[in-house]
Amino acid sequence: YFDQGTHFERAKDQLDLYANLSHKVHIDYVDVDKKPQLAREAGIKNYGTTVVQIGAKREEAKSTSEEDITGAFIRALKNNARTVCFASGSGEHQIDDTDRTGYSRLRDLLTKEEYTPKSISLLQKAEVPADCTVLVVAGPTGDYQQPAVDAIKKYVEEGGRAFFLLDPPLKMGRSEIADNDALASLLQNWGVTLQKDLILDLNPIGQLAGLGPQVALVTHYDRHAIVNDLKGSATGFPLVRSMEVKSTDKTTVEKLFDSSESSLATTKLNSPEVNPNDPKNKKGPLTIAVAGSYRTGKENSEGRFVVVGSSAWAANSFISFNGNRDLALNTTNWLASDEDLISIRPKDRDDRRITMTRGQLNWVGITSLGLLPLGIVIAGVSVWWRRR
Repeated sequence: YFDQGTHFERAKDQLDLYANLSHKVHIDYVDVDKKPQLAREAGIKNYGTTVVQIGAKREEAKSTSEEDITGAFIRALKNNARTVCFASGSGEHQIDDTDRTGYSRLRDLLTKEEYTPKSISLLQKAEVPADCTVLVVAGPTGDYQQPAVDAIKKYVEEGGRAFFLLDPPLKMGRSEIADNDALASLLQNWGVTLQKDLILDLNPIGQLAGLGPQVALVTHYDRHAIVNDLKGSATGFPLVRSMEVKSTDKTTVEKLFDSSESSLATTKLNSPEVNPNDPKNKKGPLTIAVAGSYRTGKENSEGRFVVVGSSAWAANSFISFNGNRDLALNTTNWLASDEDLISIRPKDRDDRRITMTRGQLNWVGITSLGLLPLGIVIAGVSVWWRRR
């Protein structure tokens, strides 16, 4: 649905690529000005709108870019709603929290990818709702009780998908974080052993990027669908712990990435200090993220889980750091079996407009139309007078 002023030729070239790739793709171009009735019937409100229709299902592309049009095709081909459930009740990051530590930006990003984020409480009812495509456990500061852990175990081992973002158990006043031994024990049964340590990264590249030693900078990734497209991108993880992995008879667990060779891990969680010469330190590289699958024993069914040793990297204050946004969304895509959505997304354009008050606008007008021309005249007269 177009007019002649909405970059039609460029959009047409883009759309024609899809028709050339498959004879099943048929494209109709509707000039909104010449056929307004068709636009009204389709509910089109803006020029340059692309609609993908497969059977009775219609999906609208956000723009005429290849990524958005392909995304519309994928959404139109999928029949099921996808819900991302964020656990709450034990001090986790909240999706309605717009502060620095909140997850409202991640919520908005998931919504753009056609997921439905919602909060659930495993304290009120120790059961993961049936409509949860992915369960997210994001930085609990309190201990998970055994019934909640059992609910997560049942969910994943029956084919559910879970995303764990688990911080080191720091013991520093208001920052005290529970050990969560019951949850750690469950992950250990699946082949992931969480370490009670804090990684300190002495990588000079991180320092050049303005990152302190308590932010682990990652620039190299293992081979996995989640991170294959992150090659060349950096990700940062504030207050991150390490972990060890070993597949079991029921699970296959793979590393996603390690900390740098310049990193170390300290177990002094009450007052962590950078002391590279401490013999008790564990030297890097150290694993900080893993992905695993659980064999349910049923045909075409497997549980999936991802564990990252930090939760602050996906919070409002840090999710825009380089590749963090793509890592969060790609992880969700993989857990939801939406591997076809995994990508490096275009960066949001900065809004460079200047907003001025009426007084400021008046001053700009006076300066540009009055003072500047007057200054030029005075300068010219001055030069003429001196040369006279």
